[in-house]
Parts: sequence; structure tokens; C-alpha cells
Amino acid sequence: MPRTTARKQVHLAAHFPGVNNTTVWADPESKSQVDFDSFLHLARTAERGLFDFFFLAEGLRLREHRGRIHDLDVVGRPDTLTVLEALAGATTHLGLAGTINTTFNEPYELAKQFATLDHLSGGRAAWNMVTSSDAFTGENFRRGGYLDHSQRYVRANELIDATRRLWDSWRPGAPVVDRANGVFAADGDITPFDIHTTQFDIRGRFEVPRSPQGHPILLQAGDSDEGREFGAAKADAIFTGHGTLEAGREFYADVKGRLAKYGRGHDELKILPAATFVLGDSPEDADERARHIRLQQVGPQTAIAFLEQVWGRDLSGYDPDGPLPDIEPEDNVDITRGRVRHAKDPRAVALAWREKAEAENLSIRELIIEVTARQQFVGTAQQVADEIDTYVQTDASDGFILVPHLTPAGLDEFVDTVVPLLQEKGSFRTAYEATTLRGHLGLGAPRPAHESHTATEGARAS
Repeated sequence: MPRTTARKQVHLAAHFPGVNNTTVWADPESKSQVDFDSFLHLARTAERGLFDFFFLAEGLRLREHRGRIHDLDVVGRPDTLTVLEALAGATTHLGLAGTINTTFNEPYELAKQFATLDHLSGGRAAWNMVTSSDAFTGENFRRGGYLDHSQRYVRANELIDATRRLWDSWRPGAPVVDRANGVFAADGDITPFDIHTTQFDIRGRFEVPRSPQGHPILLQAGDSDEGREFGAAKADAIFTGHGTLEAGREFYADVKGRLAKYGRGHDELKILPAATFVLGDSPEDADERARHIRLQQVGPQTAIAFLEQVWGRDLSGYDPDGPLPDIEPEDNVDITRGRVRHAKDPRAVALAWREKAEAENLSIRELIIEVTARQQFVGTAQQVADEIDTYVQTDASDGFILVPHLTPAGLDEFVDTVVPLLQEKGSFRTAYEATTLRGHLGLGAPRPAHESHTATEGARAS
């Protein structure tokens, strides 16, 4: 069936600027990463801007670089679900999305935690499903770093199937709560679960009634082929990243093209890349502000640290404003432990970086600024609104998860200036029309877990 030519609606979410090289925590305007007021300010700004949801990332262990805690990791990482549960009582429409790892958690606890958040928020919960095969991170957990990289999506797939079966074990509309006859749940309202897979061996009855959305929204982050397939099979939205309009269109077409084999329609999955933004009174002003912010984000020490991740050796003697080292990388992948950005062949990466630096006459710091940049919208409010709308109307995305560089007021200017322009275009809501996050995203009711499981198994067998 051909798609309608009606104007697509832009979906927007607000990423709390957590502990990463996007955050400028040393800026005088940056506030606490731990105080509840910081989370509250950003969430209320996003809700004032009629955003779909508020998004929290997760950190499971402080990264170490050359044996020392990475400077960008010491700002604070409070528990994701605790923050979202507190925000549920301080917001009314805004979706609440949290990143929780599929490798180091269990189906029953995850099903209970997110069903509870969905109840407390009136149907606004979302789970960003991420995997990990990092043994260094795994040392924090009982299961440890045992999971081979090739098994991370095996466990993730089985965990999601199990979690959805628990959510579906309560019949829609249950419990009956018949006070006159003393019946809370009728026979058949709660189906026992009995799950035996390569990763899980659990049985019992799930203790949380079916939540307002049926299932919390499932988000997925991952650009590998395996990640794309996982997202097409399981996710309601994909949190991704791409740097150009053409790259966005290619990713969008690829992932949406995988949906049919899982019995899913084109609009049953939203593509929401991460993006930063810098606004200015003029294009020149915006460019200058963007350059200043990137210099704050990638200081001299940070530039050298990123370079050391590829070269696998101590490069502290090199000038960050000078040329790249003329020595070759070493096979020392553990120089940074935790979240390592560069998992590819270091010599191939070094060669590509040398070619780029030579062609564009870039210093070490200038190169790192270039190669670590996210998708970024820079310009006047009108320019940014136009560019965001172009991405959505031409199927390069369904919207964006915006990552401001300041905590917590970094979204204020966007909501005050860009959102009204998107509304004028007819591309963005002027009021919330739904009460659940599933409704904000224009997604229908979730299919029962057994249908999803059958479709997935059929696709794997084909």
C-alpha cells in the first residue's frame, strides 16, 4: 500500500546531557548532574516544548584511561529508574525513557521495574535496550564479563522475548476487582510463565498487572548489521546516529526495509538519531558559538586521550595543536577500559585519520573535533527548524533525540525559538493529543509476545 503524502510529524526527545564528551560540565552555566532539580528542569522544559519523551543514558562503570579515572566520568551517574520514577510524579504527558543493560539484568526484574514505571506514569515508560560484552564493565556484576561478543544479541533477544511474555501474562483488562464477591483476579487472568532458553530458566507468575501501554515502549541503540536486525525485530524506536542527510536516508531505508519479514508495517518503528544543536542570531554567530563549544568539549587533554585510544600508547609528549604522531599504533586495546570508541583495526583508523589530517591540514585537536562530532544542527532558529524538517520530510529520520551541551538549561532556547517554527510549518504538535508515549509516537497497541516470537523465529529460519 503506498504511503500517504500528508506532512510527516517531527518527533522530538530530550537526552539529559550525561557524562560524555558532549557535556561541557566545566562551563560556568553547567549545574549538577546529580541534583534532582537538574533532571526536573530539563524534563519540564521538554514537556513545555511538547516533546515525546525525556531520555536517560546509563553508565555501569567509571571508565579508566591509562590507569586513571577518565575525567569525563566523574560528574555523577545516579540510578536511571529512580530518577524516572521521581519525574513521573512531576510531569503529566512527557514520556520517560531509560537505558538499562540486557547483559547484566534478568527478565523478571526488568519486567517488574518497567511495568511499575508505566503504571506510576500513566503509560509513559520506555526502555532503551543496550548490550555489553565488556568484561571490564562486567566485573561490577555477579555474572561478570563471561559473555562473548558474539552472544550479546542472543541474550538480548531471549531477554526481550521473556520480558514481553511476562508483561503479556496478565490478560488485558485484568484484574476484575470484584469487591462484592471478594474476587481480585479471575481464573485465567494471570497465565503462568515457564521459559527455558539458552540464557534463562524461569517459571512462576508475574505480579504486576498489565500496564497502561500494554508494553512499555522499546528503544534500541546500535548501528551494526546485527543491531539493525535486532531493532527491526524488537524495537518501537531506534536511537542512532548519522552525520549527513544521505547517510540518514540510507539507514532509514535499510532498517525500515527489514520490517516486513517480521510482520511489521513501515510506521511501526521510528528512527530517531541523536543530534546536538547550536543556535545563533546569525549563521556566523551560530558558527562561532559552535566552534567555542567544540573547543570546550575537546580540550587538549581530551584530544590526546582520544588519540591514545587508537594508537594504544602514551602520547602525552605530543602537542595537541601539532601534527599526528608519525609512529604506528600498538596492539594495546586496554589503554582505555570501559566504553571504548574505537574497536576497529587501529592501523586502518590511524591511516584514515592521517589522510584526513593531511588533506584538511588539521592538528591533533582539530582532527579529534572532526571525527568525534555528532549529527549537529548549527544556525539561526529558522535554519535549524528548516533542516530538522527536511530530514523528517525526506525520510532521513522520523525526528531526533536532542543532546544539549549544558545541564540543565541547554534545551531552553530550542524550545523557545525552534519549536514554534516547526509548529508554523505544520510539522509539530501544538498540544498533546495523547496521554501515553505510545500515543505520542503514533504507535498502535503492541502485538502479543507469542506473535512477535513466532515472526522472529520464522525470519531466522528463512
